[in-house]
Amino acid sequence: MQKTSNRAFLYDLGGYLATGFILICVAISVLAYVIAPDNSVNANQMHLSIHSQPPGFKVKMLHVPTAADKVHSRLSTLLFGNPNLGNLYPISSYQVEEDGIWIEHFNFDSPGQKQWFPMTAFSGLVSVSEIVDYHISDHRFMLGTDLFGRDVLSRLLVGTRISLSIGLISVFISLIVGVILGSLGGFYGGLVDKIVMWIINVTWSIPTLLLVIAISVALGKGFWQVFIAVGLTMWVEVARIVRGQVMSIKNRQYVIATQVLGFSAFRTLFGHILPNAFGPLVVITASNFAAAILIESGLSFLGIGVQPPIPSWGTMIKDHYQFLVMGKPYLALIPGLAIMLLVSSFMLIGNSLRDRFDPVKR
Repeated sequence: MQKTSNRAFLYDLGGYLATGFILICVAISVLAYVIAPDNSVNANQMHLSIHSQPPGFKVKMLHVPTAADKVHSRLSTLLFGNPNLGNLYPISSYQVEEDGIWIEHFNFDSPGQKQWFPMTAFSGLVSVSEIVDYHISDHRFMLGTDLFGRDVLSRLLVGTRISLSIGLISVFISLIVGVILGSLGGFYGGLVDKIVMWIINVTWSIPTLLLVIAISVALGKGFWQVFIAVGLTMWVEVARIVRGQVMSIKNRQYVIATQVLGFSAFRTLFGHILPNAFGPLVVITASNFAAAILIESGLSFLGIGVQPPIPSWGTMIKDHYQFLVMGKPYLALIPGLAIMLLVSSFMLIGNSLRDRFDPVKR
């Protein structure tokens, strides 16, 4: 009895920790452009002169506004990032003069090229000293920079939104298709059930990754296409579970009573049978969420998932996996660790929910 209670406690603890981690990831995905150091669209500011720098790298940046800069609403920036950050230049040194500023571009191997910016490039300034006060600042890259000089931390934070949104929408699609087909087959039986099972068996016989690749090629590369491709490959497990649950529940007395009272098949199925199949459905949903994140990462790694410059964790691994043997493995290990933690969290929640809904263990 003591071992059983200890095991239950560990499952609950793991479920609580996983839930907390996922809630943190959800908050990060919503506020990604608020908390990311680089809040440009897709966190895609490139500075090739500072590429592949280690975590904690620090450099001075000169910000030069552009004529195309516009004022954007906070909501627009929160949802899509800031499209008008101006130009940022990594610099090694600068020299202020009466009518402008000389900068030396950052370069590791040799002295950088010098460039002149007049006062007119900085609108609204009264004196040259204000350039240093308002347009030159220290930028620290907490997780370093990637192959193109982009901030790894910012790409990782915005990538959280991509992984969670693809998991959410893909699972939603799989639930719609799986619940409808599974409930129809389990409730009506006969020819309807045979047709549903034939579709399930044909889809089940095709390897998941191969089916996803085929659908992705048919729909084309893109952000929304990945949602549909992943969702249309995960409905089979949902349909099988729903079908089995409906077949088990439809012969119970309270269901038979609804038929005697003249309830419609729709009301009986969706009002009295499916709500009682909620437990196993929640468990498979958590598992499918984890599978969707893995599938999307795999597709992005193969180059047929989310397309650049959208920051997907799978794409980040694809761009930097060669650095595993080139002295900078963190460029690939950081997004890989993020995938592992998020997928493990959903699996832990699935295990915890399975124990919660298991009448034998309760």
